[in-house]
Amino acid sequence: MAAAELLDDDPQLAHRHAQAALRRAARLPVLREVAAETAYAAGEYASALNDYRALRRMTGNDNLIPVMADCERALGRPQNALKLIRQAEDDDRLSSSQRVELVLVKAGAREDMGQVAEAKRLLHAAVTTMQGSDEAKARLHYAYADLLLNTGDKHGAKTFFASSDALDASGLLDAADRLEELETGRKAAPDPDEQSPSDHPSDDGSQSPDVEEPEADKPASDKPASEKPDAEKPDVDKPASEKPDAEKPDVDKPASEKPDDETSSNE
Repeated sequence: MAAAELLDDDPQLAHRHAQAALRRAARLPVLREVAAETAYAAGEYASALNDYRALRRMTGNDNLIPVMADCERALGRPQNALKLIRQAEDDDRLSSSQRVELVLVKAGAREDMGQVAEAKRLLHAAVTTMQGSDEAKARLHYAYADLLLNTGDKHGAKTFFASSDALDASGLLDAADRLEELETGRKAAPDPDEQSPSDHPSDDGSQSPDVEEPEADKPASDKPASEKPDAEKPDVDKPASEKPDAEKPDVDKPASEKPDDETSSNE
């Protein structure tokens, strides 16, 4: 429950909660699923892939292949991602939305391998023929628009960012902002309700400005006079033997250094 509540706001902490539960009951499929999902959200793709593999062995569910392939791609292994995708493409049990996910990962892997034309072909075929939820189709149109923009087709990118925004009723994607950026030539203003990274509290353990420093860390000038070292006290307390030579009488000086009036009196 803690992992689920924290997943959107703090996926790293959600993942730690999931790991704590998993250590207590590693053979429960539900805990493997939560651990995998929180690891994926936190960007811990190696850990997520390990848990998804274990969950697939426990349940025999091939519906996990799209996200497993995406983990392989995130780990810099696009060829492994394509191998997994080929295992799932003929599976009739995949939903239409999961098939959209397969195409997105497959096109991304092709692009990672430098096969941009093939990635564009896959996405173009998908946006014109594939069915699925509006949310899934919105992601498909967004990915195609982004690829078109990367290949220099600004007009096509505008078209598909607009269709993605129209399909994205929940506002999960930033297609509207991308479209505005293309039309105006400047980036859209950030949402004031969204917290920037600099607004998050620092994890470096530093104290806030209101925390008082311990007394030992204060400079000596802030301490009362009674606590200053003896070297800073006036010389009135020192015995005459410790006063500087300049304050001693001139009895030890040779006669040649005495004032002239003393010399005349001796004569």
